[in-house]
Amino acid sequence: MPRTQVDVINHANHTDRTRHSSGRGRLRRAATAAVLALVPLVPLTAGTVPATAAAAVPAPTAETAPAPAAGNSPAQQAEAPRAAAETVPILVAVAGLSVADESRAGYNRDLFKHWNAGLNLSDGCNTRNEVLISEAVTAPAVGARCALTGGQWWSYYDDTYVTPAGSLDIDHMVPLAEAWDSGASAWTAARREAYANDQGQAASLVAVTAKSNRAKADQDPAQWLPPAADAHCRYTSEWLATKLRWGLSIDETEQKALYRLAADCQGDKVTYTVAP
Repeated sequence: MPRTQVDVINHANHTDRTRHSSGRGRLRRAATAAVLALVPLVPLTAGTVPATAAAAVPAPTAETAPAPAAGNSPAQQAEAPRAAAETVPILVAVAGLSVADESRAGYNRDLFKHWNAGLNLSDGCNTRNEVLISEAVTAPAVGARCALTGGQWWSYYDDTYVTPAGSLDIDHMVPLAEAWDSGASAWTAARREAYANDQGQAASLVAVTAKSNRAKADQDPAQWLPPAADAHCRYTSEWLATKLRWGLSIDETEQKALYRLAADCQGDKVTYTVAP
């Protein structure tokens, strides 16, 4: 379903997105308590992974692990019932990701079809324009064939207000090449298209300045962070949320960087919904 204004507000303020999980809450809170009690005892230095965090959180089970890759079309996935959102402490989120070597072999950006017709097939707007409309802090006028005029956007990567729409890029939170390296190479074409046009979780696609998006390119948080220092915790949480949503792995260098970042953001939570 198209994102609402509530989604936009939540996307602009990650602290509003922290919610207590349900169902498996007691087990998850127990894991959380163990992590938060033990991790501060382990100093984090460059290249250090707190073993206590990883040990305190059991590996994902069939009940909690992201769903296996499906062949549904983006339209079918949009119509599918949405899974319940999960909220976990940021260190638990890092520990919940599998670690694997990455390979860029066979990657081609064209293997991720985008932008497609978006979630609303009758509005004449592709995914890019639907994201721009939903994330605008001042709504643009929408003309024939979804031409956007006016409007204003906030690029949180560099804490910059932007207009017009043509000055913005839509960033894949986890870049397409990084997704390929982390598991998407095994997906069907339909699932890669769903990933590249994902509006089911606000963090997946974000309107930012073209300059910041192109500086980021296909780098992970071990290689690039937003130039606005105040954005680092939000960016880390949204990176984790996207990898958890799609069941993507991390490599060892990325894991170490994420643990260091998460240690500076203790108290933050990661909210994600497993992709259809």
